[in-house]
Order: sequence, then structure tokens, then C-alpha cells
Amino acid sequence: MKLGIYSILLIRTILVYILITIIFRLMGKREIGELSILDLVVFVMIAEMAVMAIERNKIPFFENIFPMLILMFIQILLSFISLKSRAFRRLVDGEPSIIIKNGKILEKEMKKQRYNFDDLLMQLREKDISKISDVEFAILESSGKLSVIKKQQGKKQHDGFTAALILDGEVQEDKLKEINKTPAWLNKELAKRGYHDVGEISFCSYSGGEFYIDVKD
Repeated sequence: MKLGIYSILLIRTILVYILITIIFRLMGKREIGELSILDLVVFVMIAEMAVMAIERNKIPFFENIFPMLILMFIQILLSFISLKSRAFRRLVDGEPSIIIKNGKILEKEMKKQRYNFDDLLMQLREKDISKISDVEFAILESSGKLSVIKKQQGKKQHDGFTAALILDGEVQEDKLKEINKTPAWLNKELAKRGYHDVGEISFCSYSGGEFYIDVKD
């Protein structure tokens, strides 16, 4: 009797392992530190359901894994929506926040992100930075990681800071304000380079006086 139960547990464990591997593969490649809130919720729920699928051997196997398949399709659907809609990405993942600008700590932004000085100093130390005045930009990414750009002599302001000015054919006016530029300036610069329709541009960034422009396929 026990041998039969162990055999069932073994088979279910192998099948659930294969299923989870397939589900995570279909969901796409994401680093653990870059998981969005939706990713994290789905992964936790799938893990819980996987345990139940193995343990509840009196319930048909498909009934146990059916909720896992539903979550997989929901996650794929939401990922597709996130790919097409920046507004949805901002709602789910949030946006990077500038914590230090030109050696000056932006306290209001820190409070907004509920990010304290201990966390800031710890992450700066991890990057071998002891003086905040040496930092040109410190950006708190949506994943919680702190990206730091050090000041360099002989370089102009914003030389090390890449501003994404156009995403999916939409001008990011908040990013223009960060570099003290206007939409009119952007359109003029694009026209100089032969781009007259912003809607045709998939991605446009500006750093150190140079543009990177990628046109939609």
C-alpha cells in the first residue's frame, strides 16, 4: 500500500516539476531581482498549488494543475498587455526614481518611495562610494536596485545619464524635463536626423549630447 502511495507521489512530483519548468519558460526570462509584483504573486501561488497537486493524491491530477494553467495564461496575457501599454507597466512595475542628482539628495523623492538613508548609504557602500558628492546620479530602479553614475572630471552634466525620451512612439515629457529640454527641441533634433514622425520611433534615448534612435520594425 505504501509503495503504491510513494509511486504516485514520485510520478506527481516529476510531472509537476516538468509542468512548472514549462510554465516558467513560457512566462519569459526574468531575473529574480527584477520580478514585478504580478510575477511574484503568480510564482508564489503556483508554488503553493504545486505542493497541493503533489499531496492531494486522491483528487484527479488534472483538477490540481488546472488552476496553475489558468495562472499561466493570465500571466502571459498580462505580460502581453504590459508589452503594449506603458501606462500598464507604470501601474504594475512603477518607474525608476532619481534619488541623488548632481551630488544632492532628493529627500522628497526618497520619502515618496519610502526609501531611507540607511538603505541609501548601504547600497552606496556596496558600490565603493563613500562621498555622496561624488555621485552625479543615483537611480532607484523599479526592482529596488540602486544604479549609480559617478561624477567624472571634464564631462558635462547628464553625460553619464541616459534619458529615454521616446518609448513605443510616445514622447516622455517627464524625461525631457529632467534634462531641461522641450518637445519642440526634441522634434527639431529628430528632424535634423531625418525622423519626422515620432510614432515610427520605437525607442529614443539621449546621453552626453548623443542620440540613440531605433525605428519600429
